[in-house]
Amino acid sequence: MAGLTRRWIKAVMTALACVIAPASFAADPYVGYVMGYFTESPGSTANDYGLHLAYSTDGLNWTPLNNNNAVVYPKLGQPGLRDPFILRKNDGTFVVMATNMTGTDFANSNSEYIHVWDSVDLRTFTNERLARLNTSGMHTWAPEAFYDASRGQYGVIWSGNATSTFHQIFVNYTSDFVNFGASQVYFYPGFSPLDATMHTHNGVNYLYYKRESDNKLMGARSSNVNPRTFDGTTYSGPVGTTVIEAPIVVKKNNENRWYLYGDSYVPVNGEFYVWESTDIASGTWTAVDKKFYTQPLNSKHATVTPVTQAELDKLVAAWGNPTWNRIKSFNFGDHYVRHSALQGRIDPYPFDPYRDSQWRVVPGLADSSGVSFESVNFPGQYLRHSNFNVVLNPNDNTSTFKADATFYKVAGLADATWSSFRSYNFPSMYLRHANFVLRIDPISTALEKQDATFNVVR
Repeated sequence: MAGLTRRWIKAVMTALACVIAPASFAADPYVGYVMGYFTESPGSTANDYGLHLAYSTDGLNWTPLNNNNAVVYPKLGQPGLRDPFILRKNDGTFVVMATNMTGTDFANSNSEYIHVWDSVDLRTFTNERLARLNTSGMHTWAPEAFYDASRGQYGVIWSGNATSTFHQIFVNYTSDFVNFGASQVYFYPGFSPLDATMHTHNGVNYLYYKRESDNKLMGARSSNVNPRTFDGTTYSGPVGTTVIEAPIVVKKNNENRWYLYGDSYVPVNGEFYVWESTDIASGTWTAVDKKFYTQPLNSKHATVTPVTQAELDKLVAAWGNPTWNRIKSFNFGDHYVRHSALQGRIDPYPFDPYRDSQWRVVPGLADSSGVSFESVNFPGQYLRHSNFNVVLNPNDNTSTFKADATFYKVAGLADATWSSFRSYNFPSMYLRHANFVLRIDPISTALEKQDATFNVVR
């Protein structure tokens, strides 16, 4: 009888473990990250207010999924979203939240609701709903969430227009992202904050946000996550040299290194800036050179969450890698190869038409062991050299054109982890930029080697 009792207890405990224990994802290491965002471009040609996804293995260089098209659009409330946020819940599944707003009509965006979806894998999105977080006529911008273990609930924080001249950060508590408690002030440092994001490390909670008085990023910290405990605890900032908002704190997997992302709004809309730190407690951040990170094309106000290898593989299998590439300059890290008025050149990101910077890197027209660069928005037209100047022309199928449009990809002349492109029919010459215009030249000096070094990215 005692043996039977022990077996019964063991069976019950095993069953309970299946319920209580973290999902299988917790046993697998995080090897990458998924980013959610919407898209806008300077000339509005890329404006798309659905949920877009990208992935990264280093937290800096991102590959858009689904050809940078949205994976889901709202069907309730506003027909678009802004400021998406992805949270992995305690059961290993995800909840997706977003501002209930389409476009840039900020003056008429006083929705009391946010968009909410459930997702088990970020490949399907179910139970779409609108969650009402206030009844005061305030807009509910940039919702994010964290788990409060002391309450056994999730806190959903959001930016609300407390008066016509300033914001506060509010919170609603929930156990299921369906039923929400009443809103209350969560963070007010004595001045207007916006776009709060939470990060916890070694028992310390960090809250980063935009200070609206000077449009810089600031950091506060607290030993707990109760409302108002971050007030008066600013320890970091100001960070940024332009108008910066929408901070994200990303911890590098298996390493004490953090990246602080900020989204530029002025003077250029949609340009991410990144800072890094090896000690988040210090509050000190160092700018990362733009050549070392690549944001998803036209991405705005993003969210990042870590994923396992299995999850990453399934996301790529479901949504696919882009069918195009972009080409980044080595010594002008924010510049990309594009065509403009049929001239090949490099220009600073972002710009419109953004498709001018998208290329299909195909087998070389004259030698399949080389490469040729076909324009995405002008199919059948390729970069080729003509009198040593690189231009965009339609393929006329002549041997001269094919030779002019073929290059051999070799180790980067300035950095072997990057790439350089040697001309097929002028083998002593390489593709390079000079005064931002593309051409082929013989390369000898250190500066010329930098001009002739590029990175093929997505």
